[in-house]
Amino acid sequence: MTDRRQFRDLVSPAEARAAIDSLDLAPDPETVPLDAARGRVLAERIDAELDVPGFDRASVDGYAVRARDTFGADEADPIVLDRIGTVHAGAEPDVEVQEGTCAEISTGAVLPPGADAVVMVERTDETDAGIAIRTSVAPGDRVMVAGADVAAGSRAFGPGTLITPREIGLLSALGVDDVPVRGTPTVGIVSTGDELVRPGETLHSEAGQIYDVNSYTIAAGVEEAGGEAVLYPHAGDDYDEMEQLLVKAADECDLVLSSGSTSASAVDVIYRVIEREGELLLHGVSVKPGKPMLVGRLEDSAYVGLPGYPVSALTIFRTFVAPAIREAAGLPEPRTATVEGEMAVRERYSEGRTRLMPVGLVEDGSGDTLVYPVDKGSGATTSLVEADGIVEVDADTDYLAAGETVGVQLFSPDVRAPTLLGVGEDDPALSRLLDRLERPRYLDVGSRQGRRRLRDGVPDVAVVSGPSDRDTDAVDLGGWTREWGLVVPTDNPAGIDSLADLIDRDLRFVNRSTDAGLRASLDAELDRLADRRGTDRRDLTDAVDGYELTVKGFESPARKVIGGAADAGLGLRATADALDCGFVPLGTESVRVLADPDRTDKPGVVALDDAIESALDDVVANLAGFDA
Repeated sequence: MTDRRQFRDLVSPAEARAAIDSLDLAPDPETVPLDAARGRVLAERIDAELDVPGFDRASVDGYAVRARDTFGADEADPIVLDRIGTVHAGAEPDVEVQEGTCAEISTGAVLPPGADAVVMVERTDETDAGIAIRTSVAPGDRVMVAGADVAAGSRAFGPGTLITPREIGLLSALGVDDVPVRGTPTVGIVSTGDELVRPGETLHSEAGQIYDVNSYTIAAGVEEAGGEAVLYPHAGDDYDEMEQLLVKAADECDLVLSSGSTSASAVDVIYRVIEREGELLLHGVSVKPGKPMLVGRLEDSAYVGLPGYPVSALTIFRTFVAPAIREAAGLPEPRTATVEGEMAVRERYSEGRTRLMPVGLVEDGSGDTLVYPVDKGSGATTSLVEADGIVEVDADTDYLAAGETVGVQLFSPDVRAPTLLGVGEDDPALSRLLDRLERPRYLDVGSRQGRRRLRDGVPDVAVVSGPSDRDTDAVDLGGWTREWGLVVPTDNPAGIDSLADLIDRDLRFVNRSTDAGLRASLDAELDRLADRRGTDRRDLTDAVDGYELTVKGFESPARKVIGGAADAGLGLRATADALDCGFVPLGTESVRVLADPDRTDKPGVVALDDAIESALDDVVANLAGFDA
């Protein structure tokens, strides 16, 4: 008489989850072409290797001009410029704008040499004498400078990013054709029991046969959870046949699932196979339905035995196995396609038409969902990445009040609020720290904007640099220092050795935007130089060719220098080192990570605090000019 194996002590659901969590289901990372990357998860950080756009371009139809030629022009007293040609989008300019001239230009076209601004066509007139300019413009007006959308060297995506059509768009803009992704866990599915027949085969009900429901049901669940299902032939209740089939599946897959043959029946032998070929971690879970469940290891693969009844098998799969597959694939837990949240800030709107407002989500210190507007302009690809969904605003709505409840139509049911929302200065050390967090989001808006948004209560943290007033209401999580100065071509052919060279010599300079902490450090140094010379800073900045023309990212000035568009650019020693440029040091500035005092206990903030504490020394050790 065959011994009957009774259920072992039933474990709690928490213990069952812990047993499955102890299994290694994650395959090795792989590289896939861009057109196969949708739905996959990034395995590593992707930094922008070029500026987007890669050239200074017109943002309106109009005329490319030298801004200084328009000074003083207005409706009553226009300035007339000679039209020297036309620049079309997608074509290399064949004209050069010189004093007293202009070139007709289309939206998106390359700004021709000599021009530093665009006058929109609505503020001009064609006359016999030339083009009458009826407004004055400043350098950079109506121009999207290289890197204004995405700056070379900036952090485009971090590891763990789910690739949706939004991310595909930005990866395309960056020219990425091979994408490093987490591997897709392969899941072998074996249905057992002499009574089972595959659909399409002849069914003998009189012999107690039933169609195999579980193989296809569980395979669909595996695919939905982000795995790749592999169906194996049906196994009967013969020990040798079952052993051979399960071992083959274990050799070929990351996880093996079986259904049936997990009860205490004398003919159910699968647990004996697991004990002989691997390790049985548990047999039986205190849940209904689904008590007969096995968890173990089979050779080098994970193994889970599901109950034979389809409802029980699917219940156990969704409750315990699907989350493990999603985690192995790096996918988030699914969510509904619509969520409600409170507006984090007041948003004005009174244009008399329906607005589809891109918004991002962030959780406050209590776990409540806050909604904040995301709008960088219709030409900015990154708006798609930074937004989680859309709030539809009625045409007769003048504003949405802070604290007002709104419904958000998510771009995807998989969208979740980031674990950490940070804003402020762009910084290579910060990018490396963020890699150690799960699903952070960081908006490089500059130090000045970072402080303002932190005061408004939107982000969890702001990262700031350069001289400023003390942020007394924020909690300082720590920081580092970085050496800044002038990035110059290799071997410094112009012989630049100080800031004074930019003022006293005919040199071309590339600056950072006024929101950047690095710009504040430069201006403070100019103030000190002005004091020594007995003048004011404006006199010095007026003498610097390019002071008012700014770029976004910390690598962008260096890229301009490398491309021959400038003799020097404001930047970091680390950038010069990474891009093999020369460097003229001007000083060292502090970078601080400031947290909302009401969110210091939020898990994402705690994780960043821990990363600063435990990993900062290693991070800055590989960055020239950085010090913890």
